[in-house]
Amino acid sequence: MQTRPPGTVAGFASVSGSSAHLWVERRDEVPTRPAMPQGSGMQGATLAHVTTSTIDPTLTEAAATEVFAGIDWGGSFHQICLIDEDGKVLRQQRVPHDAAGFDELDRLLTCHRARLRVAIERAEGLLVEHLHLLGVEIFCVSPKISARARERYRMAAAKSDAFDAFVLADTLRHEHRHWRALTPPSPVLAELRAISRDRDRIVIAQQATENRLRAVLEAYHPAPLHLFSTLDRDITLDFITDYPTPEQAGRVGTARMDGFCRRHGYSGRTQPEVLVERLRPHLLSAGEGTAAGKAFSANLFTEQLRMLNTHLRAYDKRLDELLERHPDTPIFTSFPGVGPVVAATLISEMGDDRHRFPAPGALLAEAGLSPVTRASGRTRQVRFRYASNRRMRHMIDWWMFTAIREDDWTRQAYDHARARGQGKYRALRGLGSRWTRILWRCWTDHTRYDPAIHHRNPEPTTA
Repeated sequence: MQTRPPGTVAGFASVSGSSAHLWVERRDEVPTRPAMPQGSGMQGATLAHVTTSTIDPTLTEAAATEVFAGIDWGGSFHQICLIDEDGKVLRQQRVPHDAAGFDELDRLLTCHRARLRVAIERAEGLLVEHLHLLGVEIFCVSPKISARARERYRMAAAKSDAFDAFVLADTLRHEHRHWRALTPPSPVLAELRAISRDRDRIVIAQQATENRLRAVLEAYHPAPLHLFSTLDRDITLDFITDYPTPEQAGRVGTARMDGFCRRHGYSGRTQPEVLVERLRPHLLSAGEGTAAGKAFSANLFTEQLRMLNTHLRAYDKRLDELLERHPDTPIFTSFPGVGPVVAATLISEMGDDRHRFPAPGALLAEAGLSPVTRASGRTRQVRFRYASNRRMRHMIDWWMFTAIREDDWTRQAYDHARARGQGKYRALRGLGSRWTRILWRCWTDHTRYDPAIHHRNPEPTTA
């Protein structure tokens, strides 16, 4: 059995010097922990070179051919650690999240003539955008990976910003060959991504406001809830504004309802007398004080919901304009069930870089459509994939809901899956997996979807 000298770890050899300890890394192994001085214990050890904030005077920057940076980002400050290809710390410094801090960050990252790679635990934001402008290679590291990587260096639960930045930099030094750097998005893609994601926030705020308005109306004036198809329609909000109390709504007859519909340009096919018949059975009323207070709240929530509806229409208009400018739009909109919102979300989340998803399995894992298999010994479990891009998974589910109504082949495949005992969402995930594979092929080849090629086999099989 091969042994190693005391004070060293696997993959490293410790050499004692007169003034400092030097560590020589064996290049044929990837160490599980950093080299430690002779006689120091791994448990609770303190990496002195991690906490320093000055440049090591014994290191020459010109000698380094590669520099790896780890950035532990924060809302107010960012911790930066620079190491060379041998794992020696060149710099440890904290910079504020402001213009002066970004200038200092530029100086730290550009003062080296070596090739620079940066590891950070996020893929977007002002800091990442700034790093893209510098032209450095950026590697997005999952927080779970960095948390597990800390255990390679310390068994204790000790944690600091400086140590986290060092772990990111050193992990990048070992693993960058297996990782793919972030590709800066084009201006059209960046704007499309921002508009698409902010539109989702508007939808969430709209749904929350609609639920609050519904709760207020149910407490004193439930008639408007049964009058039109949905509460968030402009005609429903106009009725609440014109007739905010049950007493005022009770005076509405056929003639007055007809005048109301003409005044607000109601384009529905329901006749005024039918609307009055819907209104009468639900003219319930609360006490005078409760009705006055709730009417005040209903008026404010109605204005807020109308404003959100206006904002949502503006977002949809901007999405249409951006989709016309993006070259991949014809590919996505050629699929059945894909409208502007679905296309904008899929394009913004998949991006323009075809190398990001070299195989359909990578895209399925990103969208949460491929299960996770855990096998050990006699145990084998297939589980739902929770770690995924939730926006993409939700939009693919919505895509399948629409495709079932528009495409006969999709409907047959869905019915076949349900007949075999699959649940609703399990059947949708299976359909989404199959359509996503087709989407990946068309997206990779820059070709539109052709139903004639897809339907060569008319009999759908379950996924």
